[in-house]
Amino acid sequence: MPAAKKAAAKKSKAKTKARPAASASGHRIFSYPIAKIYPMWVHKVERKGRTQKEADQLICWLTGYTPAGLRSQVKGENDLQTFFAEAPAMNPRRKLITGTVCGVRVEEVPDPLMKKIRQLDKLIDELAQGKAMEKILR
Repeated sequence: MPAAKKAAAKKSKAKTKARPAASASGHRIFSYPIAKIYPMWVHKVERKGRTQKEADQLICWLTGYTPAGLRSQVKGENDLQTFFAEAPAMNPRRKLITGTVCGVRVEEVPDPLMKKIRQLDKLIDELAQGKAMEKILR
């Protein structure tokens, strides 16, 4: 095999190794580690002039985690599915979170776990867009 083909094969293998496998319910995102996604959420809001503390406040509001509990989850090896399954108490007002994330209406997502992920994404998006915290927390 020529060297160029070997390099291309090795590169494609590396890409497939980096991706988490699809979970039993089929969505690959469910198996992503919270430790890898959380920094992306924080980076997104910090790029727009907001703080990690504000992002943490949103996540805690939605999931019921304490700040210490959230830090514990982020330092652990849990995936998103486990993160939401172990959430102390999902906020009952989360039903008021409406709008679109990546062209999908949050309130119309049929899968309950995917809906929770989209709701959190929507809150992070609103924070990054500069919306007042009082309005985001509905």
